[in-house]
This record gives sequence, structure tokens and C-alpha cells, in this order.
Amino acid sequence: MKEGLRLIKPSVSLKNEYSDMILEWEKTGEELIPWSLNLDSADFHLMIESLNGYSKGIGLPDGYVECSTYWLVNKNNRILGAIDIRHRLNEFLLFRGGHIGYGIRPSERKKGYACIMLSLALKECEIIGISNVLITCLKSNIGSAKTIIKNRGVLESEDIDNGEIFQRYWIEL
Repeated sequence: MKEGLRLIKPSVSLKNEYSDMILEWEKTGEELIPWSLNLDSADFHLMIESLNGYSKGIGLPDGYVECSTYWLVNKNNRILGAIDIRHRLNEFLLFRGGHIGYGIRPSERKKGYACIMLSLALKECEIIGISNVLITCLKSNIGSAKTIIKNRGVLESEDIDNGEIFQRYWIEL
């Protein structure tokens, strides 16, 4: 594993690093993934408080389930990516969203970080008590599919949502 990489809970102390990552992502015009990166960070302390509450089911938007957010940081506390672990599946998540959503900041992609981040997150899933993890990705997102497969993901099915083909992978822990 690359030295010094770890998952941490979102922290007020990393406000500048977080802002830097979001700005980099926005410059690309790409969608911010996972969904937690789309939260309003104008009041950073409130955003961190909300994320911590979501893991306990506090303050969740309608239709959302308990969700733990982690940031992948390097030894210098640079945020390389983010991952959301949903503690359970509702009907929508069982179809399309799965237990885990993740993303790596644009400048740090294709360096193996997503694979490491997912591996670390699967350990967190075990702690939460999730024994079978569902992860979905667009069929066109070959990098994500490779990341899931490298972490023991087994393709269950393909389906269509909003005109796009997506794949459903299960990882047994």
C-alpha cells in the first residue's frame, strides 16, 4: 500500500484541503462524486457536523439512509478522494446506488488510489456489520469497474437507468 494513505472522518481542520479539492473538481466541469461532496460547504463547521450526524441517522434528507463519509488523505493530509458508505440499502440503493459511492480528485486519478480507498472502506463496512457490499458503476466507467473487481467484486447484473447502462457488483466480506 502506498505509504501514509488512510481514511479519515471529515474534519474542520482540513477545510483548506477540502476547498482545494472541490475547486479542482469544479474546474473540470465533472459531477462531484460521491454525493457528500455536493453539500454546501459555506459553513464548513456545519457541513462537518451534518456529515457526522448522517452516520448516526441524524438530519438525513428524505429517502436517504445512514451514511458514513471518509476522506482518503496522504501523509501530508492532502485529500485525494472521498467515499460514502451507506449502512443499509433502501429500494433505490438496492437497484442503483449500492452501499458505496466514491471518487478521486481529477489530478490524482490513475494512480491506484481508488483501489486502496475502496479496500480501506471495505474494512469499515465489516466494522459497521455489512457482510455483502453492493457497488454500482456506469458500464462506461471502466476504471471504476476495474477498481471494484480488484477488490473481489463479482458482476451480478447490468441494467439501464436514465438511458445509461450501469453494472451491479457484489463483494462478500
